Amino acid sequence: MWNSFCRIFSPAEPKPEDSSMGNTSKKLAAKCALLTKDEQKYMASTFRQASRSSERVREEDLIKLWGPQIDPRLAQYLLNYLFGPPARRQPTCDFNKFAELYVYNIRGTVEEKMQVVASSLGSDQAQEIQYQLLREYCESIVSTYVRMIKSSNHPNPAKWIEKGFRGKASNVQALGETVAAGVHQDMDNPATACTSDQIYRWVQSNTLLQGMSELVFENLYGMHEQRERTMSVVEEQRPEQHAQNAQPSLLPFPEGIDPLPDYPAFIDLAHIVWLNSNLPRQHQHKWRFLFSSHIHGESFSTMAGRIQDVGPSLVIIEDNAGYIFGGYASQPWTLSPNFYGTDESFLFTLAPKMRVYPATSYNDHYQYMNFQTKTLPNGLMMGGQFDFGGIWVNADPFGTGTSTDACSTFRGYKRLSKETSFKIRSLEVWGVGDKPLSVKESDERDTSILDRNPEAKAILDMAGRTRHSEGIREPPAL
Repeated sequence: MWNSFCRIFSPAEPKPEDSSMGNTSKKLAAKCALLTKDEQKYMASTFRQASRSSERVREEDLIKLWGPQIDPRLAQYLLNYLFGPPARRQPTCDFNKFAELYVYNIRGTVEEKMQVVASSLGSDQAQEIQYQLLREYCESIVSTYVRMIKSSNHPNPAKWIEKGFRGKASNVQALGETVAAGVHQDMDNPATACTSDQIYRWVQSNTLLQGMSELVFENLYGMHEQRERTMSVVEEQRPEQHAQNAQPSLLPFPEGIDPLPDYPAFIDLAHIVWLNSNLPRQHQHKWRFLFSSHIHGESFSTMAGRIQDVGPSLVIIEDNAGYIFGGYASQPWTLSPNFYGTDESFLFTLAPKMRVYPATSYNDHYQYMNFQTKTLPNGLMMGGQFDFGGIWVNADPFGTGTSTDACSTFRGYKRLSKETSFKIRSLEVWGVGDKPLSVKESDERDTSILDRNPEAKAILDMAGRTRHSEGIREPPAL
């Protein structure tokens, strides 16, 4: 019944009359077949280590193995799943149950993932779960995720942490609240309980929760050792490509902050993870530092010069009341008398709560930036209309702005700053994804080396040699 991996520690096959256990074993065996050989090997090794090479593992031995990398609340939730709720606690857990927890989280269906959440929270079925319990479960996942990335050898978190982006407990808690609040349509007014339909849609659509959960369970089951070993090999063989891996990442690589010994960080690891999860996937692997009011000075002209024509970007503002908010600009910034941008743009808040306001497509007032004009407003705006912008940053005097009470450009919008008019304590801009090629760089990439060396081209012509690239180029654009 079981493949060789699942037989390592599994007990004898159930008797014919025990059909429920037989069905469960068959179901789990099919899931185990989806695991890679490395996953099978490391899962077996982790169980062997925790159980001291016996067929069953004790609760205290598993806690000892997981150690300080796991939030104590999550540890108790997972023990509920593995050993049963306190009223029906079992003294030990076999390998099948141990494997099931990992397989359902990493390869499971929506229903199986719901079962893990419900059982972890002490419920036999996910018919209805108290929202407060669900929120605490999410906070424990986020807390464990942040603990793990802060202690890993991965260069992405190491770079952020080195520059002062810490992962504070209050921000970790706020991210957990945001992840959980997505179960309700009105995130700011959640009901006391969540129905099974709400939980199903939430589990199905919450890619950030799934991404963090996968990393957490991969670490708890020993899979991270293989990943970090692979990364080290890649870094040694191709160090110039290691930090520029274009795969989406929960925590992007920060480019451009190495030369800054005292970076004035005012956002947090939890903020970065949240914001990054809302970006288009092709831009999630890297953030490029462009501008900071603390480093480059409080100058609109300096900011405009540094953020123009460098691709999509994030504008992040902290006001004097400590509210942190901003917007994602899907198009490169440019000085223009007109609005521009696309409906991929969104506004967001990071403190006191993390919220995102996507485009409504009601109008196209996504981006506006103008400077030193007499007939139009001078400043930067995202959403709304003149004098009523979702975000408005004055060009002169730089350092002040407004956030209107209503903005039809973005769905569900609420004023971003504490007060309608605010003073800027900090403002920074990050490019996201790879820097786009300039027109000159693009032209050079499409040009043969012989086009830039006419002497070599003439010698080949005189020798009667064929230039093979001549006939396979794309025709010039009309």
